[in-house]
Amino acid sequence: MEMAASPRTVEEIFKDYSARRTAVVRALTQDVDEFYGLCDPDKENLCLYGHPNESWEVTLPAEEVPPELPEPALGINFARDGMNRRDWLSLVAVHSDSWLLSVAFYLGARLNRNERKRLFSLINDLPTVFEVVTDRKPNHSISFSLDDAFLYLYSQRSSDGQVKSNPKFADEGYEEDEDEHSETLCGSCGGNYNADEFWIGCDICERWFHGKCVKITPAKAESIKQYKCPSCNMRRGRP
Repeated sequence: MEMAASPRTVEEIFKDYSARRTAVVRALTQDVDEFYGLCDPDKENLCLYGHPNESWEVTLPAEEVPPELPEPALGINFARDGMNRRDWLSLVAVHSDSWLLSVAFYLGARLNRNERKRLFSLINDLPTVFEVVTDRKPNHSISFSLDDAFLYLYSQRSSDGQVKSNPKFADEGYEEDEDEHSETLCGSCGGNYNADEFWIGCDICERWFHGKCVKITPAKAESIKQYKCPSCNMRRGRP
């Protein structure tokens, strides 16, 4: 795989990322007919490489183990004729995004926490290959943290912030692994999480409670835009 002197600084790694990304985008858009033709399903496992000089290449993976850099998705050619062309290109784009990120953070292994954060910020300001290939507009107004993901597991909210459904997702046929949340304790009684009981999360302290412990029913939760547990309500009243 082509690589000049190994990038070290945030700026050098971002430049490397940008060049490789440009190459991959060109392969999947501007040079798409050529790329499509090279991905013959009758050939061996093929990979799409983007190089630091903004050129792209469809070729076999590196033979050495471990390779000099993380490898792209292997065998992208095998699914070419079994999928809609646009869907196949979108799939290759998603895997290419994953590869580009893995290369960038492999090169940035020696960066400190703030440098890694700055690197990701620079990368995140560019649309992904998938967004370019599918003509999707990146939404920079959405910030989805791990805390948001945890909250979503329990209370799916509508756009106005109201609780939309019971944390169990029972009506949607969602079978959640209870072991995943077995360490979640009720902020009131200290009891363990139970998927058969209604729970509600405080939007202030982010603790979770049995609905029965804080006297909140699923029906009542439907009308609550921002739930504050009894402790947070008491603290709010203090000077």
